[in-house]
Amino acid sequence: MKLANVTGVGTGKDEHSGEDVVIVFVTRKVPRVRLRSEDVVPEELEGVPVRVLAIGHVDAQGEK
Repeated sequence: MKLANVTGVGTGKDEHSGEDVVIVFVTRKVPRVRLRSEDVVPEELEGVPVRVLAIGHVDAQGEK
């Protein structure tokens, strides 16, 4: 997803209902009204509910 603030996408289970969901990882949550229409994360993709999870900035880790 090439949307502002999006750092990754995955799949998982909703923590309340247990249903399958698409998880969209963002650096921070922004109210819909402050986003350009093309940067709004959809509520579902191909019939699967979408959840947005703020995880902050993601950086590559070096070898240990």
